[in-house]
Amino acid sequence: MTAKKTSAYVWPFILVTCCFALWGFANDITNPMVKSFSRIFRMSVTDGALVQVAFYGGYFAMAFPAAMFIRKHSYKSGLLIGLALYAIGALMFIPAASTGNYYPFLFAYFVLTCGLSFLETSANPFILSLGDKASATRRLNLAQSFNPIGSLAGMWVAMNFIQARMNPLGTSERAMLPDAESEVLKAADLSVVVKPYVAIGIVILALLVLMLLTKMPRAVKTGMHDLRLRATIGRLWCNATYRYGVVAQFFYVGAQITCWTFIIQYGTQVFMAEGMAEQAAEIASQRLNIIAMVLFCASRFVCTWLMKYVTPTKILSAFAAMAALLLLMVMLVGGRVGLYSLVGVSAFMSLMFPTIYGLALGGVGDDTEIGSAGLIMAILGGSLLPPLQALIIDGGHMGLSFIVPFVCFVVVLVYALIVGQNEKILQNT
Repeated sequence: MTAKKTSAYVWPFILVTCCFALWGFANDITNPMVKSFSRIFRMSVTDGALVQVAFYGGYFAMAFPAAMFIRKHSYKSGLLIGLALYAIGALMFIPAASTGNYYPFLFAYFVLTCGLSFLETSANPFILSLGDKASATRRLNLAQSFNPIGSLAGMWVAMNFIQARMNPLGTSERAMLPDAESEVLKAADLSVVVKPYVAIGIVILALLVLMLLTKMPRAVKTGMHDLRLRATIGRLWCNATYRYGVVAQFFYVGAQITCWTFIIQYGTQVFMAEGMAEQAAEIASQRLNIIAMVLFCASRFVCTWLMKYVTPTKILSAFAAMAALLLLMVMLVGGRVGLYSLVGVSAFMSLMFPTIYGLALGGVGDDTEIGSAGLIMAILGGSLLPPLQALIIDGGHMGLSFIVPFVCFVVVLVYALIVGQNEKILQNT
């Protein structure tokens, strides 16, 4: 590839990488809201987990339509639609707050993540197409390395501009308030929640305008595949690496979201057992969540470098095994040791999403857009598995609830071992 052609990709790469950071922001300003909405609306953990159902349900619902749209038009068009829906969903928090009800917020999250689904369905394969195929997985890992930077920003905003500014009354204390006083308190807390979402909505609109004015390279089709949907799905289904990759992605995303969502509840329980007030315990837990994201971010950059020397499947299998081992510590030991083990899991999750994504799409050719949609639809794991863990938590088994992400990492480990074995067979033939 010529230097001139490579330089033409730099600015588009930067713009699209900004999208990775911005959906990271959305993901991780949202995770603490499960606990926050439970306090504001005096709900159970299971009801609060509906935030994740709405959030990741939007990914699932829109991934396939997004892929069909992108296939007909372009990656740039998909990115623009994604940014527009992201901004609309964020700004919908204004009317949602005015209703004083929980469900309009869920709808706003759903619209916002329909936009994120467009962004991820567009951005991941677009990054893969910007350069040599041999370095595609490394390139995607580099772009994905900025996702946790956005996540850190989302966590920091959630901690300092939402959790710290909400009324300090705990869930049990709010439950005893008269209805009129509870409504005043709820309105005040909802006004705190809205402001960061409105701010990010404005930032997204600015990026949309900038991308609209930028000329983006078009991905070149290299094959002569039949573009009919049934034929495309048939080819993808016959590709075992892709098929099992979708399954692995479903369980990985479920593991990621359960670990990051319920670290707040787990940490709050540990700190309150040591005598800390509920709001202070939540903020202390969020600080540990930020440390977990720092580990995640640093590990992803390290893994991008490490892939120059070690195959992605070997790293993926080793990291999945370590994550499962740490979750055993959470379940069997508990307390501070369990909490710090849960923080440590993030270091081993860092490369999983882009690596599974890159491995699964490695040989699909012109079926990339539909293949990408299948992998984005697998994000449904982040919608279905948190309520399952929440049910276990509401049953009084906080530590045991982490068996959900433990099983998920075992599935990822099996996928990495299978793909790695297939690679060895191909090398020996």
